[in-house]
Amino acid sequence: MNSIAVLQELARRPLDELDLVWDRIGPSNVNAHPGGHPNSIAWLLWHSGREIDAQLADLGGQEQLWTAQGWADRFGPNVPAQEHGYGQSEDTARAVVVQDKHVLREYLEAVTEQSLDYLGTLSETDLAEVIDRHWDPPVTRAVRLVSVYADALQHVGQAAYVAGMDPVD
Repeated sequence: MNSIAVLQELARRPLDELDLVWDRIGPSNVNAHPGGHPNSIAWLLWHSGREIDAQLADLGGQEQLWTAQGWADRFGPNVPAQEHGYGQSEDTARAVVVQDKHVLREYLEAVTEQSLDYLGTLSETDLAEVIDRHWDPPVTRAVRLVSVYADALQHVGQAAYVAGMDPVD
């Protein structure tokens, strides 16, 4: 198995993991803030999609699906179009509210499909390219991609944990 195939497998994991707990996410817990925490299941899943979308758009020199495919409109006016979840205030995090949980999965699915398409265009040389010299050691494209998917997996895992705290609707 080559590096691209490994990254494609990793890119599928956030959506695959979400599907394992999807039925445990419902109206009573998707927008809840357990323990008063600002990040709900909706926020965790929204952010998982947003971080992948924003990073891939940057790496591929493309517009984010968030705006290109109208996802910002589907999530509603409470979530500013430029938001992706990094460094936002508690109030902004709490503004991520969904009326239909399916929009969360559909966005993550669209981002996953984009990821697989993008990864399929890369070579081993592309993966080794240094894309960020602000770190020591400098960050390669492969390291950035692993970081993005690992973070998304953590957030999906957090959502799964929270969903498991409540009975199914």
